[in-house]
Amino acid sequence: MRQAATARLTEDQARMADFGIKGMIPIGRPFLDYSISVLADAGCTKVCLVIGPEHRVIREYYESLATSRISISFALQQQPLGTADAVRAAVDFVSGDSFLVVNSDNHYPREALSLLRSLGGNGVVGFERRALIENGNIDEDRLRGYAVLRLNDKDELERIEEKPWSVDQAGLISMNSWSFTPAIFAACAAIPPSARGEYEIPSAVQYAIDRMGENFRVVRFGGGVLDLSVRSDIESVAERLRGSTVRL
Repeated sequence: MRQAATARLTEDQARMADFGIKGMIPIGRPFLDYSISVLADAGCTKVCLVIGPEHRVIREYYESLATSRISISFALQQQPLGTADAVRAAVDFVSGDSFLVVNSDNHYPREALSLLRSLGGNGVVGFERRALIENGNIDEDRLRGYAVLRLNDKDELERIEEKPWSVDQAGLISMNSWSFTPAIFAACAAIPPSARGEYEIPSAVQYAIDRMGENFRVVRFGGGVLDLSVRSDIESVAERLRGSTVRL
């Protein structure tokens, strides 16, 4: 069971958590720096941060930051209308190429991102359930809130099962690490909002599979992810990132 949040936070950590800007929570330096550095390790040379109008602190920080391995640009999502809407905001950045989409509050293994990037087309990393628990900061209870990937015999995605009542031992878990072609923009534009009024990436992917004939490769991976979703994650994430080198 997850325990109540009792982590001792610094003043800056608490302030960023209060603002809801998880990527800027300082762990020596902003958490997002570590995530961008891993993207550079995986061979990415350009990254686009999709931000809201209220996220000036993110833009100001990265516009003032000197980088040598990766260039950082921005796309504006005018309202927080979901992950698929955020993808649509980055259409000008993509400019016809295949591209990766990852969460800003997750720290993914370099090996997983490298495998995903090597696809050069539609795909998703399927994380092994036990490996997520043993190698990251994700426990059994939280795992039940993640989507499960259902595959065919060619390791292609057939269905995304959101927040299943039970998680089978063999099911691969989506941690929202995707590779897309520009076809995803049409799918993002075609889907209706979810019950909570948001446009979601899983719905767009399912639409692309069912209605557009797109194929998505599933890359199986047996490693962990650091998830900075709630305040109680900060201490464990900071401990695991201690000593990590950031090069942007």
